[in-house]
Amino acid sequence: MRLKFLFAMVVGFALSLGAIAQQTDNGIKQDTKDAAHSTGRAAKKTGHGIKKGAKAVGHGVKKGTEKTVDAVK
Repeated sequence: MRLKFLFAMVVGFALSLGAIAQQTDNGIKQDTKDAAHSTGRAAKKTGHGIKKGAKAVGHGVKKGTEKTVDAVK
C-alpha cells in the first residue's frame, strides 16, 4: 500500500513539473521580441553617445580654430 502511494506521489510530482515548465516558458516569439527591443535600446544608446562625442569634438575644433585665428591676427 505504501509503495503504491509513494509511486503515485513520484509520478504526480513528475507530471506537475512538466506543467510548471510550460507555464514559465515565454516562447520563441516573445524571446525574439525581447531581443529586438534590447537591440533597439542599445542602438539608441550608442547613437546618443556618438552624438555627444561628435559634439565635443566639434566644439574642440571650433575652439582651436578661433585660437589659431586670434594668433594669426
